[in-house]
Amino acid sequence: MPTTAIILAAGLGTRMKSALPKAMHPLAGRPMLRHLIDSVAEVFDRIVVVVGPEGERLAAVAAPHPVVVQHERLGTAHAALQAADLFGEGEVAVLYADNPLIAPDTLRRLLARRAAGDVGLALLAMRPDDPGRYGRVIGADGFVERIVEWADASAEERMVGLCNAGVLCASAPRMAAWLRGVGCDNAKGEYYLTDVVALARAEGARVAVVEAPYGELRGINSRAELAAAEASVQRGLREAAMAGGATLIAPETVFFAFDTLLAPDVTVGPHVVFGPGVTVESGAEILPFCHLTGCRIGEGAIVGPFARLRPGTDIRAGAHVGNFVELKATVLGEGAKANHLTYLGDSEIGAKTNVGAGTITCNYDGFAKHRTRIGSGAFIGSDAVLVAPLSIGDGAFIAAGSVITEDVEADAMAFGRARQQAQPGRAARFRANRGKKS
Repeated sequence: MPTTAIILAAGLGTRMKSALPKAMHPLAGRPMLRHLIDSVAEVFDRIVVVVGPEGERLAAVAAPHPVVVQHERLGTAHAALQAADLFGEGEVAVLYADNPLIAPDTLRRLLARRAAGDVGLALLAMRPDDPGRYGRVIGADGFVERIVEWADASAEERMVGLCNAGVLCASAPRMAAWLRGVGCDNAKGEYYLTDVVALARAEGARVAVVEAPYGELRGINSRAELAAAEASVQRGLREAAMAGGATLIAPETVFFAFDTLLAPDVTVGPHVVFGPGVTVESGAEILPFCHLTGCRIGEGAIVGPFARLRPGTDIRAGAHVGNFVELKATVLGEGAKANHLTYLGDSEIGAKTNVGAGTITCNYDGFAKHRTRIGSGAFIGSDAVLVAPLSIGDGAFIAAGSVITEDVEADAMAFGRARQQAQPGRAARFRANRGKKS
């Protein structure tokens, strides 16, 4: 029968002190909720996300998976119960959006353990270096007798290192029944998901524990915990990049997005930040202090230092992007160069074209974006201003300091600057007049 995962994402995240829903906060450039959804989707047949009454943004992230709304925040068991009509008849697991790093293999082990004939309920547990105020899992031989919250635990129970991660799995009918049986006789008057364990044990059901690393099961409820999780994710991404054949000169200073793709023999210098959607092909070099998002860097290309590549940029093989150069929605052709202090937006630059220092494409007229097309083998002199829409042909030469507003045909030379005048003695007279006024 189909398996169903219920992801609870209705929490306000008050400790985050943010107008952004907790599950929307990003890790490696992707919302926490999306991290968990993508892992869960590898294992479960169906995913249902529970959001709060103002959960429109979370619903958009959850799409195309169904969303149900917890209109009153009455606790985690109450939240899970809102999705009961979508449990189906197979296995159901309840997860938290603020535990975003659970690996698919861990979820497979959870399902497999629940499927064993002697297990009515299975839960995930961890052994953090500092158990702190986590609830302790009390039991033996892989089975749970009870979960004791830190505030209620004896000194001996607080010494137990096995801690509850909150994720539960059971058959759909039993999960629904136990959720309906949860009461709210506690200080907050809320319905807690962890109470399902006591209800299962009261019925005589065996509760099995599946252990996983703390790095996977850690909860994220504050900015400090978010930063710690980000550091953990980045360590894993750096290790994966180097294992795949990339050279990171100062790994601890490089920051990846969840989907960064580096081919073998890519070299990345210190203090480089990858936003989502970046692919770098073999032999390319990213020099220090670059910021890259939504772009492709071709084989053997060189980028940086201090370059910014924005979405839609395609750097072809052997091209050079130098210091303080910004490209947006631009194709820089094979072997082309833009080495200094340049902005190229909404542009197509042909192979072997050289773009001089200080060049800018004026792509926005206050109402719409327009493209600049430059052919192969062209030379764009320093400090040129190219006013789009504009087409410059193969082999054309644009004189330094020109403002170009009309198309330039192939192999033509274009000047777009005022004629220089020199007036002998004018500077001396200017200084003398200024001196009299002072």
